[in-house]
Amino acid sequence: MAFKQITIIGTGLIGGSFGMAVRAMGGGSRIVGCDRAHILDRARKMGAIDHGVEDPVEAVQGSDLIFLATPVGTIIDLVERIGPVASPDALITDAGSTKQEILNRALAVFGASARYRFLGGHPMAGKEHSSIFSAESGLFRGASWLFVPSNPQQDLHAGKIQEYRRLLESIGARVIEMKADRHDLLCAWISHLPQMIATALAATLVDEFGDDPDLHAIGGRALREMTRIASSPYSMWRDIAHTNSGNIERVLARLEQRLAHIRENLKTPELREEFERANRFEVPKSES
Repeated sequence: MAFKQITIIGTGLIGGSFGMAVRAMGGGSRIVGCDRAHILDRARKMGAIDHGVEDPVEAVQGSDLIFLATPVGTIIDLVERIGPVASPDALITDAGSTKQEILNRALAVFGASARYRFLGGHPMAGKEHSSIFSAESGLFRGASWLFVPSNPQQDLHAGKIQEYRRLLESIGARVIEMKADRHDLLCAWISHLPQMIATALAATLVDEFGDDPDLHAIGGRALREMTRIASSPYSMWRDIAHTNSGNIERVLARLEQRLAHIRENLKTPELREEFERANRFEVPKSES
């Protein structure tokens, strides 16, 4: 048993699914959840945790792995709050969708010891609904899980980090190592930009059509797929936008330029070239 006790702070979709996956693996780790009382009650009933505590400081006592699965802004606050009270032998890691500001706070709190005590992480898995009710033990099967070092000298193949890697691989995740600046730029393109597109499209349709029954009657698969993630909660995306605003602004500007180009060439051969260029792009399928 690599970790005797694991604390999960934030038992929603990601934290709950992580707890369920670890328990389904049967490694024997005791899992402590930290959240609001009614969420902890549901997490227990769904088999995500063994014990629930509402106070983060109390929740991390005795744990050798601490998993922060809250919105990014809360993760940043938690690093400062629990860092001084967690065991110096515990590995603290997170599931935040942006990394640079989280790692900046970890370095400020832990200093040189951040290389042993904090590992930036990001599971590339999720759903449009982020509550514990959507959690499932197989959420991470075949998914990429990014390791983002908190320190240039951090060894991602030693000690508790290596144990954590083995744990993630045992629940089906594929670990990929990446620096924070590249992580935040790539995620702006592949995750944050699609969310902003879906949000903008859905908001525009509301403004233009409201509850027009004809729109809802004829809206097909393409519209559903393009707007599915528009129901994602602002409470999560607010922090992502705030902590990765520079990259998101840049990729939005690039898209605006492309849309303007398409608009100007609706009746020219350039439109065909745009379609041919787009047809060459394919999102790799996850391994399962």
